[in-house]
Amino acid sequence: MNTSLPLSMGIVVCLALAGTAANAQRAPGAPQARIDNVTEQHHGETVADPYRYMEDTKRPDVLGWMREQSGATADLMASIDGRDAIAARIQELTSLAGDRITSLMRLPGERYYYLKRARGERQYRLVMRHGMNGAERTLVDPEVEGRATGVPHAINYFKPSWDGRYVAFGISGGGSEDATLHVLDVRRGQRIGEPLPRVVSHSAIHWLPDSRSFTANQLQALQAGQPETDHYKNSRVLWQRVGARAAAARPVFGPTVTPTLKLDAIDNGEILTVPGSPWMVARTSDTTEPEGNLFAAPLAQLGKPDVRWQRIASATDKITQVELRGHELFVLTHAGAPRHKLVKIDLRRPDLARAVEIVPEPASGMLQKFQLARSGVLVQRREGTALSLWLHGAGDRVGRAVPRPHDGAAWVVDEPTPIDDAVLFSMSAWTRWQQFYLARGDQITRVSFGAEPSVPPLDLQVTEVEVPSHDGVKVPMTVVHKKGLVLNGSNPVLVHGYGSYGLSLSAYYSPDNAVWLERGGVLAFTNPRGSGVHGKAWHHAGYKASKPNTWKDGIACVRWLIEQRYGSPATMAITGTSAGGIFVGRAVTEAPELFAAAIFNVAVLDAIRAEHSANGATNTGEFGSVSNRDEFRALMAMSTYHHIRDGTAYPAVMLVHGVNDPRVPVWESNKAAARLQAASSSGKPVLLRLDTQAGHGVGSTLTQRTSAVADQYAFMLWQMGKLNKKRD
Repeated sequence: MNTSLPLSMGIVVCLALAGTAANAQRAPGAPQARIDNVTEQHHGETVADPYRYMEDTKRPDVLGWMREQSGATADLMASIDGRDAIAARIQELTSLAGDRITSLMRLPGERYYYLKRARGERQYRLVMRHGMNGAERTLVDPEVEGRATGVPHAINYFKPSWDGRYVAFGISGGGSEDATLHVLDVRRGQRIGEPLPRVVSHSAIHWLPDSRSFTANQLQALQAGQPETDHYKNSRVLWQRVGARAAAARPVFGPTVTPTLKLDAIDNGEILTVPGSPWMVARTSDTTEPEGNLFAAPLAQLGKPDVRWQRIASATDKITQVELRGHELFVLTHAGAPRHKLVKIDLRRPDLARAVEIVPEPASGMLQKFQLARSGVLVQRREGTALSLWLHGAGDRVGRAVPRPHDGAAWVVDEPTPIDDAVLFSMSAWTRWQQFYLARGDQITRVSFGAEPSVPPLDLQVTEVEVPSHDGVKVPMTVVHKKGLVLNGSNPVLVHGYGSYGLSLSAYYSPDNAVWLERGGVLAFTNPRGSGVHGKAWHHAGYKASKPNTWKDGIACVRWLIEQRYGSPATMAITGTSAGGIFVGRAVTEAPELFAAAIFNVAVLDAIRAEHSANGATNTGEFGSVSNRDEFRALMAMSTYHHIRDGTAYPAVMLVHGVNDPRVPVWESNKAAARLQAASSSGKPVLLRLDTQAGHGVGSTLTQRTSAVADQYAFMLWQMGKLNKKRD
């Protein structure tokens, strides 16, 4: 199918404006969406939008349509024989996989803080312990708020004070991610002071060295009539003392607070301080791209009207991470180094041009992140889906690899203050459950923070390949299945892809994966251009005008899987989440004949109108803006909604979305579902699965997540002929 649009010829970009395809594919009882066309001019081109009214999700007719669509989908999924067995198996394996531990943090005094979802629990609790073998203590249980309000709540982030007496944490309800910041007195187990609303980012919380106050970035409160596109604009960094009233928080940094710095409205700031340093460092980002402005000033000036901020860098200096120690600022950058390098700046002479290189750009892979160690720096390096850790002592540009118990992805445990030369990290792999390890020199010890897995992983075959894409560029893909699986073209295959923001898929094993694999399924994990698997150049090769490489890489991988007889178009499925919606949506609209089914999960599907959403302004750096002619063309190319064609035999599609999604508005799925239902001629279903108590997936309970995955697996297997509908 030729998907190029001759925009320069001034043609009308048409969507369905009258009638529907002969085989309108909705779930039984799901209503047909009415057409109310709106046209707009962009750089001399006319773009039609027949479902624009669906962007107002508070309209009674839109709400009613969503409710009936979702109800019909639920009824249909309940009619699939085997769906409940899949859900039960996911629950069983989740329990057998042990306690789930995330966001582990180690502080001096052998204090460990982490989020834990124990066996049989629905949600993560904030817990802590003294010593690895110390008694575990629950600090915050979001299920308390959930039971009190009837709305699922989740802990979005936490940050202990340096001395461990307090912990700041954010909590939100219904998957909204609209977190309110609270402070807990750890010894008394009580929340103190007044909470701060609209503190949504974990990276925006920093304790001052005395542990009696902190800085936090707060979003503005939108006024009546103010556009939702202002949501992330003109935020402020507040300085707040423990136990104080919310009104006592003092604005100390931000576009409207420090106007002499000439910050953009979208510059969301943070102020970093650490014990032993006389400096504070202010940094900005647009909330999606880490590159931004960087300033430094004496900490003693915090809160004063005449802070002498010294600019160190701007977005063009391509800094992605900073860490402060004494007079030194350590900076990870891809300026002149697409695979990243680590440099050090003396804040007494804060000139980036005089920075000293600590870790050079690697010849292959990339430097992904770093953490300060007691005697140097600890760097995480990526090679494909594998991650390794390297220690660099003073003056050691080569470093030494931290020993790993097996191949896979090593994730260092967060240590805000370096404690000793031991390295605490977790390991995940395509064939192993995640576990924690402590490395001292060449010795590795496995450590536990909860119940261990009580079932061995499946005996799996892992194949790493590089697939030639449409232009000959080789795309990395990992293929996983049970050993001994016969490759006869009849196996269920599920292809995963994302390909945006330079984010890459890494090795992991989960109960969800196991359920698909033990049924004879094949999982394929792609890192197309747009990911960062080979550094910034690989990211920018699937970015704005080059974005078509992302889904064309995915299509090439699918064709390779079919050629190698892992599966066939009758057993092939593809999925993408969030910005991965571009990957899955455009693969399906460009090569629908390759797939039996597709899952669009909280997906970006209308790239032209996404800029008008609350999160839209934060994403123009990655995808582009309709106000720019060339970027408008790129957005048209990546917009799934605008590439759906009448009378096309599309595969079965399930669009999954949380109604409270703050990142990708639910109307993107609404519009795409309505358009596909009207256009498809294949006779295959197009289902809209909505959750009114969920958002972008962040904070969903285990019950919600299990139900969603079971529906998706059952839907795909049904469409592949591996499951049947129940008999009436």
